[in-house]
Amino acid sequence: MENEIYKAYNNKDFLNGKAARPIRVLCELIEPEERLKENNIENTIVFFGSARPKPQEVADRELSDFESKLVSGKTVAVEESDQYCRLKRIQKLSKYYGEAVKLANKVSTWSRDSNAGVRNCFVCSGGGPGIMEAANRGAKEAGSKSIALGISLPFEQGVNQYADPELSFEFHYFFIRKFYFLYHAKAVFVFPGGFGTMDELFETLTLIQTNKLKKKVPIYLYGKEFWEGLINFEKFVEWGVISPDDINLFKLVDSVDEAHSLMINDLGKA
Repeated sequence: MENEIYKAYNNKDFLNGKAARPIRVLCELIEPEERLKENNIENTIVFFGSARPKPQEVADRELSDFESKLVSGKTVAVEESDQYCRLKRIQKLSKYYGEAVKLANKVSTWSRDSNAGVRNCFVCSGGGPGIMEAANRGAKEAGSKSIALGISLPFEQGVNQYADPELSFEFHYFFIRKFYFLYHAKAVFVFPGGFGTMDELFETLTLIQTNKLKKKVPIYLYGKEFWEGLINFEKFVEWGVISPDDINLFKLVDSVDEAHSLMINDLGKA
């Protein structure tokens, strides 16, 4: 129909334009909270980590299949060598997928069955593959709901299949997504990951260090082999850029049982 007249709230060209960006930001801020309230979500246990690990059996099979295609004695092309190294790295990393599944399962079971002071602690992930998928999968296998705070990215799948549809979100704005990671968080587990995981970790540490979070949120760095070889946190103290007590803002953990026990103990003190 020519010259069709729209009411302002129904004008999609306007709503998707530059001038309406504040409106879109408010929608991403308000709508998720309404949905969380409808589902009685009060507290979350957040899982951060790489999108790259896979179920161990999948990573093992992909590496084995690739190895079987390489002809013995043949000169390996650069592309094949790069692919082989990538599959080896993913196989090594993928042990953390299974451990994230187990930990999310234990956390979900504890939250559902616990008579402790903390209730409704739902597992929350970034919604993608890898560690995020493992967290949602662990909760689902425990018979519990879980939250997926997805983000629109050009090179990544949508929200993984294990998150509950009514608790699955796809954000456009990173900063709103980050807000929801911590707004309801009671504890944070950080598994091995790349730049995105480091960004989430250090932003969380900064908010706690500067008292912008008006609550105690214990942080657990999972996998000593990864973390101790990656970051020398003592150097921050040595150079005077953080206080010695800031090292106590997080704990290194190396097993599902250790991580779960520490979390229960720390939340009991909160």
